[in-house]
Amino acid sequence: MKQAMNQSKRILILNTAAICGLVLVLLLVFGNSRLSGSLTQASEDRFLLTENATRFMNGSAYLTNEVRAYASTGSQEHYDNYWNEVNNLKNRDIGIANMQEIGITADEQAMIDQMSAISNELVPLEEEAMENVQRGRQDRALDYVYGEEYSTAIAQINQLKEQFLSTLSARTLAEVNTLSYQTTISRITIFLALLAVGIIQLFVMRVVRREVLAPVLTVRDQMGEISQGNLSAAFPLEPDTSEIGMLVASIHETKRELKRYIDDIDSNLAQMAEGNMKLTIGNAYRGEFLPIQQAMRQILDALNDALSQINRTTEEVSAEAERLASDAQVLSSGAIEQASTVQQLSANIQSLSSEVKKTSGDAEEARRCSVAAAGQLVLCNQKMEALAEAMNNISTSSQQISGIIRTIEDISFQTNILALNASVEAARAGAAGKGFAVVANEVQSLANKSAEAAQNITGLIGESLKLVRHGTALTADTTTALQTGVAGAQQSTTLIEQIAESAMQQADALSQLTQGMEQISTVVQTNADTAEKSAGSARQLHSQADELKVSVQRFHLR
Repeated sequence: MKQAMNQSKRILILNTAAICGLVLVLLLVFGNSRLSGSLTQASEDRFLLTENATRFMNGSAYLTNEVRAYASTGSQEHYDNYWNEVNNLKNRDIGIANMQEIGITADEQAMIDQMSAISNELVPLEEEAMENVQRGRQDRALDYVYGEEYSTAIAQINQLKEQFLSTLSARTLAEVNTLSYQTTISRITIFLALLAVGIIQLFVMRVVRREVLAPVLTVRDQMGEISQGNLSAAFPLEPDTSEIGMLVASIHETKRELKRYIDDIDSNLAQMAEGNMKLTIGNAYRGEFLPIQQAMRQILDALNDALSQINRTTEEVSAEAERLASDAQVLSSGAIEQASTVQQLSANIQSLSSEVKKTSGDAEEARRCSVAAAGQLVLCNQKMEALAEAMNNISTSSQQISGIIRTIEDISFQTNILALNASVEAARAGAAGKGFAVVANEVQSLANKSAEAAQNITGLIGESLKLVRHGTALTADTTTALQTGVAGAQQSTTLIEQIAESAMQQADALSQLTQGMEQISTVVQTNADTAEKSAGSARQLHSQADELKVSVQRFHLR
């Protein structure tokens, strides 16, 4: 197997280098942060040193200016300002203390000390000048503050100031420039370190893509082919001592083993298909393929046992089939004779069934006619009953008319009395009642006619009542006769219905008997056909048993 560095070791080395680069970047960032802080602090110190140096120098110049102003003007304000600066503000002392706290060099301290010494030497001259001003000797005070000794000292102090400021500015500027340069170098170094880390990461990605991802994708595709059962697919990767190489070697070994198992199984199954049941399953299987080996052995043993049993059973089936064919032939002959007899009996029953059906039809027709006649009689009976009821109603109405006529006679009688009374009253009235007497006469005449008409109507109604009573008696007799006829017709209809129902039951019974005979005929015919088919099947079974015996004999059993 080809030697190769493990992918994990190579990636570990590259990742370690990248981590070291990142640690270096972090250290450089931390250093750059400190340098930036130092640069900021240096800039602030430079500004503060310059500010306090200016404060120191301005304090000294302020004292000189106030002394000279006091000597020139004698104003108390300048005197107070001088001693306020000396006793309270103390700008010189504070400026020196602040510069010493920030940090100054020995040379710078020496220049400050020198300026302080010269300033201290001027204090007696300044005090003397202010005392002369207070004594009124202003000229002498001016000689002190503008004299050669005082002016020379002031010139020395100014020269030291300029030298001090120049030295301080140059030193602090150099420190700031140095720190700024170091910060720039640090930032460039950080950028280069980040660039190196990025290059290393790109190289790691390239290595992972080429030596890990690409082989893994190829392995994935190959495993997909194997999962689909394609063991002959091309696999371009070669095994080596790396992790991927060992995985590739495992896949090659798996394909070889699977092919060997498949070839062995194919060979054994091909021999079994050719009838060789004497073969032996080898012991070349291992792992999860051991159950397949055991299953093939069990299948081979089971096939040997089953085929041996089939061979023995085939001989017995052949003998039984031959005997069954003989019995089935005898049964077929008997079934054919039964079918012929049953068919003739069925024909006779069908003829009888036709006659009974015809009789049943005639009885049904007679029943319908009888029912129709009974219906007509019932209808006549109903009409006669209605007629009897009408005659009764006429008799009742005639009696009511008699009452009305009596009422009319009463009215006529009352009218007649009224007419008589009217005549009497007209006679009493004399000539004035003549017209009323005429009316009374007419009313009396009308009453007489009404009474006569009422008597005539009463006579006619009496005759009508006699005729109605005679008609009512005849109607009652006719109704009784019709009811007797209806009862007889209903009894005849009931008897005819019973006869028709009995005929229909007989027809149904014969029909069922006919259907039963037809079913028996069908069953007998089916039995005959089945017996014939059974005989044929038995002969065919005998033939197939012989063929099965020949087929089983082609297997070479243990």
